[in-house]
Amino acid sequence: MRLPRDISGLQLARLLERYGYRITRQTGSHLRLTTDLQGEHHITIPAHSDLRAGTLNAILSGVADHLGMGYDDLVEALFRK
Repeated sequence: MRLPRDISGLQLARLLERYGYRITRQTGSHLRLTTDLQGEHHITIPAHSDLRAGTLNAILSGVADHLGMGYDDLVEALFRK
């Protein structure tokens, strides 16, 4: 599945809530998300209007690794219509 090109950092943060991630702080234009599922994990997401494809890919790869699921499975679960 192809990654969306028009997703904002805040939209991604809301999508990741289903995996236990919540915004714990914001510093400037970056959001810090934390989950306690399968151990504590922190990610930083730029709060930009459109995330770049490489940035989105890196964030999702880190989340998939932490959750112990395949990257493609995570992308499908988050962005399926």
